[in-house]
Amino acid sequence: MSIADIKKTLEQKTARSIEAFKGELQKIRTGRAHPGILDQVHVEYYGQMVSISQVANVSLLDARTISVQPWEKAMAPKIEKAIRESELGLNPASLGDLLRVPMPALTEERRKDLTKVVRNEGEDARVAVRNLRRDANEQVKRLLKDKQIGEDDERRAQDDVQRLIDRTIAEIDRLVHGKEAEILAV
Repeated sequence: MSIADIKKTLEQKTARSIEAFKGELQKIRTGRAHPGILDQVHVEYYGQMVSISQVANVSLLDARTISVQPWEKAMAPKIEKAIRESELGLNPASLGDLLRVPMPALTEERRKDLTKVVRNEGEDARVAVRNLRRDANEQVKRLLKDKQIGEDDERRAQDDVQRLIDRTIAEIDRLVHGKEAEILAV
């Protein structure tokens, strides 16, 4: 393994960490409707647990209402039950074969709680990225120990790793601030 391989692997892992963090942020409701909110809800379909988007069209009716149109009429009650039993606190209303999922308004207290959740998720993402930095630095030190690189190369590689980690943490902070602003907007 070379320094270039270590850097490339680190870049891929930090990009995946950012994507995973964005996915976690999408799960946090802000009072506005977003079709991605239902991605974590699964329903049984011919013996398999699949996400709702695989058995129905999920779209927005307006800023505060999601519509779910099952491809098979028999799936409507199952989807409605799955949404109701999910931990999202949503209460779908059935209109024939169309499900309307209104987003409840958030109270000020709930908004503050959600900002704390966002900060905790951000801290978890930062810890994950720091762990990636530690692993990359250990690999670089192993190369130095095995005399595959010199001390100057080791120092340069650690500086490059630190710059990448700093950029990633800045991106996480930007996402946290954006989500907090979105939650606190009335």
